[in-house]
Amino acid sequence: MSTDSGTVLDAIRDGIMRGEFVPDQRLVEADLSERFSASRSSVRSALLQLANEGLVERVMNRGARVRAVSLAEAVEITEVRMVVEGLCAAKAAGRVTPAEAGELREIGARMSEAVGSGDVLGYSELNQLLHRRIRELSGQSTAGGVLERLRGQIVRHQFRLSMQRGRPAVSLGQHLAIIEAICAGDPDAAERASRDHLRSVIEALRAHHD
Repeated sequence: MSTDSGTVLDAIRDGIMRGEFVPDQRLVEADLSERFSASRSSVRSALLQLANEGLVERVMNRGARVRAVSLAEAVEITEVRMVVEGLCAAKAAGRVTPAEAGELREIGARMSEAVGSGDVLGYSELNQLLHRRIRELSGQSTAGGVLERLRGQIVRHQFRLSMQRGRPAVSLGQHLAIIEAICAGDPDAAERASRDHLRSVIEALRAHHD
């Protein structure tokens, strides 16, 4: 049974984000068609969409390949995220319900446990969950779409950063500050905490590449 275009799009996107396809790797339509049991037209459509998302680039007479994102571009993307995620945190603080605040605090507690036990991958997954929930709670669907696209473009940089020795312990306090500001219903503090966190991410990205 052939895979539809939406499913193969998700499969290739997930493969890029998980590092199964590495930067500059060629994405051959015939190989992808066989791998995902999809038609060539579905694969071609998926690659075009991924090019629009900035995850893939099409090279003249060479086909498609995974787009490599430089440090400078990763920093630029994180600077944009700093503004947009700050907006989302502020909006979430103005809308959060007691039940949602409890959910955010529970995520924070699980993040603390992950850092305490040295579960780096678990912490990374909870990190993504927290940011996603804040976007959802903000009610800013446009901002959420922008952030999801930007996150996809620098996911490999973020993964390498999350593996840095001691980095989860540093970012944990920043995430807990964001959570508490949102739960307190303080938009200004939530935006400030979010910006401070992403400013720290930029500093860590630069230090990691020095």
